[in-house]
Amino acid sequence: MRGGATGAALGTVLLAAALSGCATPGGTEGTARPSASATTRTAASGDTVGAAGSACELPVSFSAAKHWKARGIDAGAAAAKASSGPDGDLAAELADAFLRQGPVTAACEIDAKPAGHIGFLRVWTGKPGDADARAVLRAFVAAEDEVSGERYHAFTTAAGLSGAEVEYVTTSKLLEESKKERALAVSTPDGPVVLHLGGMDTDEHEAMLPAYELAKQTLQVS
Repeated sequence: MRGGATGAALGTVLLAAALSGCATPGGTEGTARPSASATTRTAASGDTVGAAGSACELPVSFSAAKHWKARGIDAGAAAAKASSGPDGDLAAELADAFLRQGPVTAACEIDAKPAGHIGFLRVWTGKPGDADARAVLRAFVAAEDEVSGERYHAFTTAAGLSGAEVEYVTTSKLLEESKKERALAVSTPDGPVVLHLGGMDTDEHEAMLPAYELAKQTLQVS
C-alpha cells in the first residue's frame, strides 16, 4: 500500500478507534431482568442531550450524567471525508463499517472521560419504518462479532416510552479479553434509536452504569 493510501486508511482506523471506543463482540439469547445495581443507582444529571439546540439533536432527549460531554456525529460528512483520500474506496468502506451497525447509524456520543471513566454512551438512529424496538436491537447486536450471553427484556421510562434492552458480552480475539456491554432501543415517529454503553473493560462498564441508567430513566421523545 502506498504512503498516501496508508495515511487515508490510518485516518479511518483512528476514526474507528474513536467510535468503537472500547468494544468488540459472541451469541446466545435469553430473557432477564436488570441487575439490582442497574435499577437502583443513577448518576447526577448534567446536560440534556437530544433536544433542539443541544450538542446532538435527536428523535429522543435524555439527561447525560454530570461532566459527561456530548458531541454530534455527522456520518455522511465523515464517510465523504474518508472517501476523498488517495485510497478513498477502502477508507470509505472502513468508515461505513464503524459508522453503521445493522439498521442504525452513529449520531451522537457522550464521552465519560471528563467524569473520570474510559468509555462512551453512544446514540444510533435509523430510518422510520415498521420494525419494532426489539427487532432493531437484535439486528444491532447481530451486526457485532463474537457476541455471547445476550439477555433481552422490555422496559418503560418514567415518561411512558417503551422499548427493549439487552445485556451481553463481547470478546476480542486480538486482545483475548471479554467484557460486558449493554444497549437499549426505542421506536419513535422519526425512526428507531439505540443507546449503547461499552467501556474499556467490564470494570469501566459497570462504573458507568449509573450514567446509562440516568439516560434510560429520563429518555423521552423529543
